[in-house]
Amino acid sequence: MELKVVICDDEEGMRLVLKKAIEKVDGFEIVGEAMDGEASLEIIDSLRPDIVFIDVDMPKLTGIECAKKVLDINPKIIIIFATAHEEYMSEAFSVYAFDYLVKPFKIERIFQTLNRIKATNKEHDEKAINKIIRHEKGLDKIMLKSKEGISLINMKDIILIQREDRSTVIYTKDSSYVTSDNLTELEDRLDNAQFFRCHKSYIINLSMINKIYPYGRWTYTVKLLGTDKDALLTHEKYEDLKVIFKGI
Repeated sequence: MELKVVICDDEEGMRLVLKKAIEKVDGFEIVGEAMDGEASLEIIDSLRPDIVFIDVDMPKLTGIECAKKVLDINPKIIIIFATAHEEYMSEAFSVYAFDYLVKPFKIERIFQTLNRIKATNKEHDEKAINKIIRHEKGLDKIMLKSKEGISLINMKDIILIQREDRSTVIYTKDSSYVTSDNLTELEDRLDNAQFFRCHKSYIINLSMINKIYPYGRWTYTVKLLGTDKDALLTHEKYEDLKVIFKGI
């Protein structure tokens, strides 16, 4: 299955360079292009690509601003900045960019990034960190308001909470619940001995952690029991998680 790619850059020549380079690597399909930040956001929201190549300096909405909004649509989109502005690198990685290419760059540098994405997908099993933490908290419940009414959910049944399509979704083994509450509000109501804010867009149940894989330069993927969903874990939160593991 090919990974879908969108290219966002106001320079036609750079879009062409990226397009020709990506087309030379198997496993990727370019599904769209955009010339400014607003158009980029629209096409990403519409096409839901796996990977976005994006310039920092674009009209209407900068690449950084666009990336922040993309995270609220789908935090797992792989964002690769391709820009002439080296000074925005720290900002780029604050929105969990997979890579940062500084123009002018060699075509081989693009190949290197694409092959690293492919390798990351293939080598998950070899780089897994296996440890499961279990917390039993009886029948503690959380009250959740939604359009359908009020639900009472057992906290121990919650596997994952994430931002998705500009909403907050709570996943249990058998169900999912959409709420207007943001992650910070839910985090305050949950038992912090059992739940962990691993990323801007995710809260995970510590007892449901199964495996952790490297993902990108500063991020990990967390595989969870009882669901095919997974979560992202920042490098800083990974360090916090290691401290928790040692304390068990």
